[in-house]
Amino acid sequence: MIILPAIDLHQGQCVRLLQGDYATAHVVADSALDTARSFQEQGARWMHMVDLDGAKGGAPQNAQLIFDVLQNVDMHIEVGGGIRDMASVELYLEKGVSRVILGSAALENPAFVKEAVGRYGKKIAVGIDALGGKAAAQGWTEKSGKDYLELAKEMEALGVEFIICTDIQQDGMMSGPNLEMLDKLNRAVSCNIIASGGVSSLLDIVNLYDLGLYGAIAGKSIYTGALDLRRAITACQRVSGKAPKTRQAAEDELERYFQKSELLPAVIQEEETGEVLMLAYMNRESLVKTLQTGTTWFYSRSRKALWNKGETSGHTQQVCSVYADCDDDTLLIKVKQKGPACHTGSHSCFFKTLWPEKDGAEQKENGI
Repeated sequence: MIILPAIDLHQGQCVRLLQGDYATAHVVADSALDTARSFQEQGARWMHMVDLDGAKGGAPQNAQLIFDVLQNVDMHIEVGGGIRDMASVELYLEKGVSRVILGSAALENPAFVKEAVGRYGKKIAVGIDALGGKAAAQGWTEKSGKDYLELAKEMEALGVEFIICTDIQQDGMMSGPNLEMLDKLNRAVSCNIIASGGVSSLLDIVNLYDLGLYGAIAGKSIYTGALDLRRAITACQRVSGKAPKTRQAAEDELERYFQKSELLPAVIQEEETGEVLMLAYMNRESLVKTLQTGTTWFYSRSRKALWNKGETSGHTQQVCSVYADCDDDTLLIKVKQKGPACHTGSHSCFFKTLWPEKDGAEQKENGI
């Protein structure tokens, strides 16, 4: 699961609101750029930014500040607030924003959402902000009569891949996310769900992770120190046997491991004995397939193609667990090995002793 620390902008300042009430806005940081850099230093790869003035006014108003941040950090940024026409979408995406969030437009202009998704695909997300189970619009100042699940299904039918769901009653209250609401939504649609509102602790992050969500946004809890961002990100970097909900979710979650190279060395170890069986290489696609199928897939550098261990020999490897090293550039995969792992017939590929040297008698016997 991806953690997205949040920066909400109001009149050029970093603020937080309580339950979407603009009258409760209070400054939580002096500089948006310094805050973003701090998030990056703590390991964040994505950031969530909202133009609160834009959300209320219907057009971007803090765009330049967002661009200043974007140009000075090495993170993906998703932006919401006042994006209600194609010109606004293009303004952000052409400047390098990774994903834009359509909120009120989802309720008021589904044809625009469909057009935007048709042009930009996964770079378009829809924000569903719910109050009492009903979707809200206009910077949360207006409540519609449409059920949030109904709206989500309509967006799914339009091709939307990402939904950011906020329970307005929980937002900024530090009382925990609405797990029941998020679970229902995640089960109801095939979209990648990002939870927003109420995150107050590492336990909340774990609970959201266990729901199988794509991501979680955290704001106030980070600023108050109730949530350690670095620890939260580390907790969500577990490469587990539980496959992400969608292929896109898998690729995004695993992106950090391919920052240095398109290929990762993978050490394969037998779960039962601890014996190292082999070393192979994985690219993004083979790692995703490994997690999705529960058997090892690798990338052949000579054939430039994927291969499934044991596909022809029957000597398959059932994945038990996957670990990344401290630098996120090598994997350790523990498996249940069926038959020999090596093409020579040896149980392990590592059967040649280079050191320590054999004793004198053995050396003489072998003509060394």
